[in-house]
Amino acid sequence: MTALLERRLLFVTGKGGVGKSTIAASLGLLAAEQGKRTLVCEVDAKGNLADFYEAGDTSFTPREIHPNLWVMSMDTEASLKEYLSLQLRIPLLGRIGPVARTFDFIATAAPGVKEILTIGKLAWEVRERHYDLVVVDSVASGHIVGQLTAPQGINELVSVGMVRNQTQWMLDILTDPSQTGVVIVSAPEEMPVTETLELTGRLAEETNVDVAAVIVNRVLPELFTDSEEEVFDRLRSPDRVAALTEVLGGDVTPILDAAELAVTLRRTRAGHLTRLRAGLDPRLPLMFVPYLFSRSHGVRATRQVAEFLAEEL
Repeated sequence: MTALLERRLLFVTGKGGVGKSTIAASLGLLAAEQGKRTLVCEVDAKGNLADFYEAGDTSFTPREIHPNLWVMSMDTEASLKEYLSLQLRIPLLGRIGPVARTFDFIATAAPGVKEILTIGKLAWEVRERHYDLVVVDSVASGHIVGQLTAPQGINELVSVGMVRNQTQWMLDILTDPSQTGVVIVSAPEEMPVTETLELTGRLAEETNVDVAAVIVNRVLPELFTDSEEEVFDRLRSPDRVAALTEVLGGDVTPILDAAELAVTLRRTRAGHLTRLRAGLDPRLPLMFVPYLFSRSHGVRATRQVAEFLAEEL
């Protein structure tokens, strides 16, 4: 399999709340620090990619925020304007207003048009070699298949002409595993694991886009060994709790409860990880990012996750 950062277009997806934006931002930073000219694109208009770099708001125009690292936010209307300017030579400040309003009507009536403008913009950046790597903070796992299959759907409807030519080169990029891959972000919990396994199956059955890796975020560290767990169990006897309370001058029960909770969570999550491993193709890279006990998701946390990913790659 092609190494993850050797590809040129990565779609990062996952169930909402598992930290896909964290992983996308961290992959972008890691690639940039390895010397790759990297673009990180946020697809969701309600996303918060800028927070992960602490670099101000993003827009459709890529902005360099770090050596080798550019960020942007997808805007389908701006993508349409750029497409018309490049392909049809319509001036940006010319008659674009009526065309854009017509586009809004068409996009609502014809599913796949907005997805084409999103995919087309990203694939165009790859085709023109403006960057060594484009990392996409993509839509959630429930919508990624529809986005990736949009070019194929339109290609099947239109047999000849400019529209087919435009979608064909997109498909050539999307279906080339040496260039494009999907990174699925999961978490060691029941629903994220279930969605990850379902998504890998759907991508294999409904698309020709390669799954590049599964990254499990927020993996709890193993804080205590089996022998240490036995010590905590013995300390729970009433006489030992009383003795410790007297010596320490405070109730030790909350500490013992916290230790028990840590062990329980670790064991429960380990079971979900076992199910995930069993359900995935053993050839598929499976990576782990530990839980960050941090209140913020700024650039410091992004760099920490990038360092963890560097160890996994």
